[in-house]
Amino acid sequence: MQPYRNLAGNSGVSAFEILRDGIKVRFANGTTYLYDYETPGRAHVEAMKRHARAGRGLSSYISQSHVPYADKSDD
Repeated sequence: MQPYRNLAGNSGVSAFEILRDGIKVRFANGTTYLYDYETPGRAHVEAMKRHARAGRGLSSYISQSHVPYADKSDD
């Protein structure tokens, strides 16, 4: 995973990993969520990838869009 740049300075996201058909997002509490083309769907995943690469707005996008996740793991 690569560190999330957190340009706004107040994100709950700490790291992410871009996958071919999804994205893994690790939050500051250590929990990692998988979002893929099946859940929540391609449009959400691609939007999340854009936010992750930009280093801004990923946590807000997830919470405001109520994006469901495909899998969850506690690290």
